[in-house]
Amino acid sequence: MAISTELKYASLGELFLDPHNPRLGRNNTGENVNQEEVLELMKDWTLDELAVSFLESGGFWPQEALIVVKEKLYGSEKLIVIEGNRRLAALKLLNDAYQKKPISTKWADIIKGRKPVNDLFIKIPYLLASSRDDVDSFLGFRHVTGIKEWRPAEKAQFIAKLIDERGLSYEQVRRKIGSKAATVRQNYISYRLLLQIEQNAKGIPKENFEERFSVMYLSLRTQGVKQFLQIDIMADPPKAKLPVPKKHLKSLSNFALWLFGNDKTPPLFTDSRLIDDFGKLLESKEAISYLERTDRPKFEVAFQIAGGDEPEIIRLIETAADNIELALSRVHLFKKSKKINKAVERLGVDTLQILKIFPDIKKGIFEEND
Repeated sequence: MAISTELKYASLGELFLDPHNPRLGRNNTGENVNQEEVLELMKDWTLDELAVSFLESGGFWPQEALIVVKEKLYGSEKLIVIEGNRRLAALKLLNDAYQKKPISTKWADIIKGRKPVNDLFIKIPYLLASSRDDVDSFLGFRHVTGIKEWRPAEKAQFIAKLIDERGLSYEQVRRKIGSKAATVRQNYISYRLLLQIEQNAKGIPKENFEERFSVMYLSLRTQGVKQFLQIDIMADPPKAKLPVPKKHLKSLSNFALWLFGNDKTPPLFTDSRLIDDFGKLLESKEAISYLERTDRPKFEVAFQIAGGDEPEIIRLIETAADNIELALSRVHLFKKSKKINKAVERLGVDTLQILKIFPDIKKGIFEEND
């Protein structure tokens, strides 16, 4: 990577937060986002913990140097921080507090009784990179597959940027960020699917997309979702740019409503453990018909229509049969036990009841024992 190993220093006023930072959210980035807006978006990123660390450790550690590029921003060339935006934002808020402009009482309390650390705001260490491209591998290892991971939507956006803007293949991205090709592909298709939903499914709050992106990502592993949307999960980037074919855009809108909900209708389910069951619903024409014709469909009703509880019923019956077979080997030794007699009576009543539901099986059993 063309990232300099020579440590340089800059003052707080010379360094700029990155308005293209994926963590800001897809709808909050761009050259027109000013520094005050970026800082406002970042203020809840536990920056106070970093500020306290700076004060207690005596400054900014060189080994935590920022990674910076020189780019044109707001009309002139600036030093823009690509890696280390939280640290820079913490310094900015800490400096505001010392300038008697704290954003909250919490920040006023942080500096209470503490003098500013020497050179903290005028000698900030950084390493200069030739371009953003040269930092991509580092960001990938650190935030996509590394210990300081971004949120799922941010990871997918970063991967999509490498493919759509840098022109990389799945394999090239895999090598660059140290991931698996299948994971890269699913992230890319998930992100492109999100963009397609935003274009075609109206009325869904943007924050819903961010909160439940990981649910959508995982749902693409189910056969039902892939079949319902006609998504080719193995598609190469040119085909995957529009994952859902045009003739299935109505299905896409329904899928988005069920998964994300809107101001009037909640998501069909909120427990991520139900993702596989959601996929089973979409394998059933009857369940899909119920979901599409009902204003506020219920997951449990759709699941029953789809026969989704069949595996659980099978498990219960097979477990009961296994237990009866175990009991048969010794139950004859306890023929006079009142408790066992009562248990056998209960079993007999339940067995006759279930056989009434399956008359052909009942008839075959009794004929065999005549």
